[in-house]
Amino acid sequence: MDAAPSVGPQMDGEPTFPSEPPRTRARLTLPAISRHLRAPRRWRGGPAWLVMIADVDAASILTALASGASYRYDLIWFLVVLTLPLFFIQEASGRLGSVAGKGLGELARERFPPRIASTAAISMAAGDVAMYVAEYAGIALGLSLFGIPPIISLPMAFVAHIGLVARGRYAWVERVLIAISAGVIVSLAVAVLHRGLLPYSPFGVSTQPAFFLLLAANAGAVVMPFMLYFQSSATAAKRTTVAISRQSTLIGAVVSEGLMILVVMIGAGIYGSFDITTGSGFASAVSSALGQDWGYVLGAGLVAAAFLALVVVSLGSAWGVTEALGLPRTSTFWIYVVESLPAVFVPLLFPQLVALVLALMVAMVFILIVPGIFLGTLVADRRVMGEEASRGLWRAAFWASLGFVVSVGVLAVVVSA
Repeated sequence: MDAAPSVGPQMDGEPTFPSEPPRTRARLTLPAISRHLRAPRRWRGGPAWLVMIADVDAASILTALASGASYRYDLIWFLVVLTLPLFFIQEASGRLGSVAGKGLGELARERFPPRIASTAAISMAAGDVAMYVAEYAGIALGLSLFGIPPIISLPMAFVAHIGLVARGRYAWVERVLIAISAGVIVSLAVAVLHRGLLPYSPFGVSTQPAFFLLLAANAGAVVMPFMLYFQSSATAAKRTTVAISRQSTLIGAVVSEGLMILVVMIGAGIYGSFDITTGSGFASAVSSALGQDWGYVLGAGLVAAAFLALVVVSLGSAWGVTEALGLPRTSTFWIYVVESLPAVFVPLLFPQLVALVLALMVAMVFILIVPGIFLGTLVADRRVMGEEASRGLWRAAFWASLGFVVSVGVLAVVVSA
């Protein structure tokens, strides 16, 4: 196992960091991912920007599309509200990595008894598998817009992304996928604005169970468990300062939620065209509402966003599992394969793909509880954080944010029962 990075005070109070680990051929580490996926120059060194880009994945896009297709603009107010918990939870994650110089998984293993710390690894693995299933479902739906059935598209996607990770030559692919997924959302937004804003209010509430399901699904899609592990580890690896991490987290939270609002507006254009429970008519509804060419653009965006999450974010999650379990970093690839292989078969066995994605996003709310508690406890611990430990309003804001996200999931389950 690689030696754990350490942070110690110098005479002037400034932290010292170990030298950067050498690159490996496979580059299956967060430092390598962070080197390839650069934030804009002004915010360089802020892994939060990378987390927010990767968070606009196929599952998030499908959840926002379903929200617009079911309730038009009614849920836009909720997405605006979600910017706050997204910021406060991810700010704590970035601050932990910046000050402690270690990721959440590694710190949980060091600071808590083994049996308690193992729950971090279990929740991490559960979140990984759920995310893989959601991304593969997104690929299946995206390629269905090109007329490719899941029985063909899913095995192709699995072989492609595992082969890419195994060879370790994915830096240029990551940049291309980011450009495609971002470009698709911007292009569709331009198309929506060119068509004109629909005359709907962005404030709406319903007592229907489906409405509460979408509230919880959006909450789960916004703050995913992997983000806590990824940002803390990547921030520690890149030695990002607290100020830069906090700034890029705020900017990323606003931008990512803004993109999701645009996707809701796109979904409003296919209102009532398909059933979110069964997903029946998804491809025909999108093509009919947006036109075949724009349907192809959306399909390409879903595939690019899903593939980006599979290759980059989920790899970071597998790295977090090795951290939490104290396994050698060479185990990362095999954990990645073991977690992702079963996920290929679930969308084939569960053809109601839209409903599957929404259910997984609701599950993410509950999977978030364990890493959220670990994060909130560690970031308030002066032995770990020193003067940067959460207290006062920052501490209250974190726990209120985590409680808000979880309570939305509980409410959805209660109403749907």
